[in-house]
Amino acid sequence: MQILINGGAAFTLTVMIRRVVAGVSLIFLCLSFSFAAAASKPNLVLVTLDSTRADRMGFLGAKTAHTPNLDRLAAESIVFEHAYAQAPGSVVSHATILSGAYPQSTGMTEIGGTLPSSLPYLPDLLKSQGYRTAAFVGSIDLDPWNGLAQGFDRGFQTYDAGFRPAIPGDARPPLTERRGDQVAARAIAWLDHNAQQQFFLWVHISDARAPRASYNSAITAADAAIGKLVGALQQRKIYENTAVMVVADHGESLGAHGEATHGVFLYDETIHVPLLIKLPASQAAKPPSVRVSAKVRLVDIAPTLLEIAAIPIPSQMQGQSLLRIAKSKSPGGSGSGMNGDQPVYSRADLPQRAFGWSPLESWRAGKYLYIRAPKPELYDLTVDPAAAHNLAQSSKATLDTMAAQLESFDRHFSGEAGKSSAELSSSEMQKLASLGYIGLQKSSASATAVSGTDPKDKIATANKVLEAVSAGDQSKAGVDVAIAALTPLLSGNVSADPNLYLAQYALGAALARKGQYTEAAKHLHKAIELQPDSAWAHYEIGAALVKAGDFKTAIVHLEIATGRLPAFAPAHLSLAEAYEHMGRTEDAKRERAQAGR
Repeated sequence: MQILINGGAAFTLTVMIRRVVAGVSLIFLCLSFSFAAAASKPNLVLVTLDSTRADRMGFLGAKTAHTPNLDRLAAESIVFEHAYAQAPGSVVSHATILSGAYPQSTGMTEIGGTLPSSLPYLPDLLKSQGYRTAAFVGSIDLDPWNGLAQGFDRGFQTYDAGFRPAIPGDARPPLTERRGDQVAARAIAWLDHNAQQQFFLWVHISDARAPRASYNSAITAADAAIGKLVGALQQRKIYENTAVMVVADHGESLGAHGEATHGVFLYDETIHVPLLIKLPASQAAKPPSVRVSAKVRLVDIAPTLLEIAAIPIPSQMQGQSLLRIAKSKSPGGSGSGMNGDQPVYSRADLPQRAFGWSPLESWRAGKYLYIRAPKPELYDLTVDPAAAHNLAQSSKATLDTMAAQLESFDRHFSGEAGKSSAELSSSEMQKLASLGYIGLQKSSASATAVSGTDPKDKIATANKVLEAVSAGDQSKAGVDVAIAALTPLLSGNVSADPNLYLAQYALGAALARKGQYTEAAKHLHKAIELQPDSAWAHYEIGAALVKAGDFKTAIVHLEIATGRLPAFAPAHLSLAEAYEHMGRTEDAKRERAQAGR
């Protein structure tokens, strides 16, 4: 699909992939790569690195080497020097990686949602073509049963997560992360029993997500885990017939632009990510190492893996094969023609969903980065790679052109922007109305909105909330830290803001863990007013109300929670307890059965 640009320029952005006709040879690589007839389909290994910046990779020019294993892998791979995420958060970004669709189409948000069953999904497609499929993830966020990634297990015969959030009344410590070496070991154990036929293996390594020592040390740990995985493929004599793709879901700000971690801003620190592809021997590049400087996107990953497996790419996928882009590279290494350098779209919904501020969108085209916000931003990254000098006022014509390009792109989603896959149903709205919730909206604000609070003006508040949330998730001592940090943000001083959903939710959850159930429910009630489709807020308030003895109100919230978190056993158990107190014995039995009890 061609998007026409104001000012007479034109960019080509492939949003619909041409169908691949069965039996047609992979002629797109004839100019760059040599193919031999393969006796069987190649194995596919996708490694996603959480919160990993491109500028920490030795193979991408890092001055101090922290990635020896990745550097060796890059020496026999196609390396994409300018790959960009479509979101700065794990859940939304992985939805794009695995579906080949933009965030507007996946409907996922960083506070949850359910991946639409109608959306073409990479593991589902591979399984239907005879691949054994397995996922091993290192963070609770990507746990389909206990985290935010509802529906991510579709098509996976094995989905290894098994995390446990903090649960009111449960003395056990939460389990929210697993080290990369542990994730790799579990994946390697799976290979021992499943490598006899073609397989698709997704390994998610989250060492850099919350580094406890230093960020560079965490990158080194992640690199070591990849080294073990690659070594296992080699030892089992399946490396040659395996495509290995390594990519980060997003980066990490580390203080750039005032952002401590990630999730809010769309600068290169969180959006520019490492990406390499080691092709199977039958499809290997000549020479084996190829570097591509054209801009590419994570929405292109699913189509690429299908192309490698010679499986037809669904027309609904909105990316294109990265191999086509690599094929079109010029001798100088730059992409050219229709498959070369292309604009890149990204968005951040966390500012709106977590804090009630304006969402952000960005558009990278040519040498410019445009960020759509209440205070618009424009940067010439060739002379200002740190995006420190905003040209929005001095380069108005360029700003208008970039804004028009982004607006044209947005229009192609026909109202999908800003629509959460988790928005309330009419019956859920009625249930909440019966409890006195009024003025609830069925969907969040438009993702293209540029009114309201600019996240740049509130990044210090976001840092405090996100730090408190992280502390509260880790330990009992961290719960006290979270309560102390969040309370003054919501009340008691002139700068307090009671409309911070994430702060209200996290404070309510922390108070519930301390046994202060009535006070917890007050904050969770406010959280639901702010984001009524938050399944986890409904669970937390329902569980707290059961402990407080308000079983009738608890049932309403827990019915919503179990409908949205069908595999989360604690929600079913809390609902069963509430039913029992209300004399609904059969309903209680059903919920216990749902929980496996």
